Amino acid sequence: MKKLFIDIEKLYTLKPAAVKQGRNVQEKDLGLITDAAILTEKGRILWVGKKSQAKKFGRVQRESLNAKVVLPALVDCHTHMVFAGNRKDEFELRNQGVSYQEIADNGGGILSTVKATRKATAAELLELAQEREKNYLKQGVATVEIKSGYGLNLRTEKKMLEVARSLKKLRVVTTFLGPHALPPEFKNTSEYIDETRKWLPMFKVLADRVDIFIEQGYFSQQEAKRFLDDAQSQGFDICAHTDQLNATGSSLFAAQLGAKSVDHCIRITDEEVLELAKRPTTAVLLPTSDFYIRVPYPPARRLIDAGVAVALATDFNPGSAPSQDINFTAILARLEMKMSLPETIVGLTLNASRALGLESEIGSVEVGKSADFVCFSDELGSLFYEVGYHPVQSLWKQSKRLFKNKK
Repeated sequence: MKKLFIDIEKLYTLKPAAVKQGRNVQEKDLGLITDAAILTEKGRILWVGKKSQAKKFGRVQRESLNAKVVLPALVDCHTHMVFAGNRKDEFELRNQGVSYQEIADNGGGILSTVKATRKATAAELLELAQEREKNYLKQGVATVEIKSGYGLNLRTEKKMLEVARSLKKLRVVTTFLGPHALPPEFKNTSEYIDETRKWLPMFKVLADRVDIFIEQGYFSQQEAKRFLDDAQSQGFDICAHTDQLNATGSSLFAAQLGAKSVDHCIRITDEEVLELAKRPTTAVLLPTSDFYIRVPYPPARRLIDAGVAVALATDFNPGSAPSQDINFTAILARLEMKMSLPETIVGLTLNASRALGLESEIGSVEVGKSADFVCFSDELGSLFYEVGYHPVQSLWKQSKRLFKNKK
């Protein structure tokens, strides 16, 4: 039966922002409808408009949202949320002045989490992931990208992605990040890249995309090209960690290969920004990670003003971004990267969906898309302002409620 969602003081559809492909968005592009209603059937949106116009639909099931504000459900488009252990000792070391790279060179960093994740059973990883899933739902997040990369061997990489696929409530996009770091079993990165290329056919049913860490001391552009070309030839979407610690030119390089997203983009040059703006690739910025490891923030204003579609994500992981708080990510974007509230909202919804190749399915409240939306008990201007404040009333995915605040 058709379902009509009513009692929405302000619905921000983001339809005008979608028309602009998430570029150069302003407040008018949020697509405000007051006293709104949403008609759905079988989890998809049939109609969006004024409640007063909904009488023409006759007999439908009515669902009162009683919400001040409704937005498209939030999307966290870059996470490493399936892992075991923690890196709290490294947090203390960084506070004492030890760099991220120095910690990695001494066997810490990614390899520290690899040891714990290899040791953990699938059941243990799933239990941890399910708790993290609950944390996302209560924040209004309905879609999460989850990377592997803490296995660095075939068995554990598969185990991580199987766990990610086992989550029942979130919409999960899985990413094979085999080339995250050099595992101890291999002598050099070139040898390991060739091994991960052999694994690609075995990940066709477990991963939607592939990723690689292009960085000094990790993987080169030449190695990335071999891996990413192979992945694309087998039907995977591609993305990459780029220009995080050093200026390698990898953001533009990956975009030229056809990457859906380039993630971090801290050390990107002005010339590369202008070239990136000519391409469909989304720049995913991860300010929580920058906050924790004390590196410069990405040049969000230069990217946005040049016409690049910019998304935001938590980068949730146990080392460089041990926080699932998407509100904190958004506050950092506003404070440290000078993003406007409309830009921040689009970065966590429409552009985050674009980074995942899901812009035709989610990211805005439009006819034909999945009925994924989040209801807030406060005005729009109160969002992403107060640290720790999540005025989420309810979260819906495909017309089904995933979360309801019991207060």
